[in-house]
Amino acid sequence: MEPKADWFPHGEREPRAVLQRIVPRIRKVVSAAENPSVNVIARRTRSPFKVLVSTVISARTKEDVTMEASRRLFARAKSARDIASMREREIADCIYPAGFYRSKAKTIRALARMILTDYGGNVPDRMEELLTLPGVGRKTANLVLTAGFGKPGICVDTHVHRISNRLGVVRTANPTETEFALRRILPRRYWIEINGLLVKFGRSVCTPLSPFCSTCTISDVCAQTGVTRMR
Repeated sequence: MEPKADWFPHGEREPRAVLQRIVPRIRKVVSAAENPSVNVIARRTRSPFKVLVSTVISARTKEDVTMEASRRLFARAKSARDIASMREREIADCIYPAGFYRSKAKTIRALARMILTDYGGNVPDRMEELLTLPGVGRKTANLVLTAGFGKPGICVDTHVHRISNRLGVVRTANPTETEFALRRILPRRYWIEINGLLVKFGRSVCTPLSPFCSTCTISDVCAQTGVTRMR
């Protein structure tokens, strides 16, 4: 069952209309910004497995650390079979100093083994199957679908959740609620790119604390929900 989510359903702030106006603007603002590490890895490797593993590594980890940790691991192991044959300690050594690197090494090895035994060595391309893998929630599954397979999905991380609520287009309590709300109101043509756009926008303009509202190109349609201090 889909979680309940609330948003503004009518008037000038009709959410779908707001989103149609702001996505092209945000795209222009962040065009020169550095892409998230997982998106870079996806474009370079075109490998759903490497997207999956680098997404696990990226949790609570800086972008440059994620890139280097992924590079070291993929230099030694290029497939689920390769990683499944490694010891946890070897994986941990490769991805250090990523946050929680020991527990991530355990997760990466476990999901590689499950992909081998249950999916013939290939990362599944359906949400229901991805969610059976160890350590994979909806955020990770959606990122694998969009960045790894090019399939429609909405990956909601802290940036997407925060900015969507700050804009006033959704009124949700957690990222899962935000995902299902956006599925109803975000034009499907923006689904794949919305995560990368809002991650870059959230780091450079719509920051968690004291966002740059005075120079923001979408301030005219932003509700600034929850903003108590701005620049």
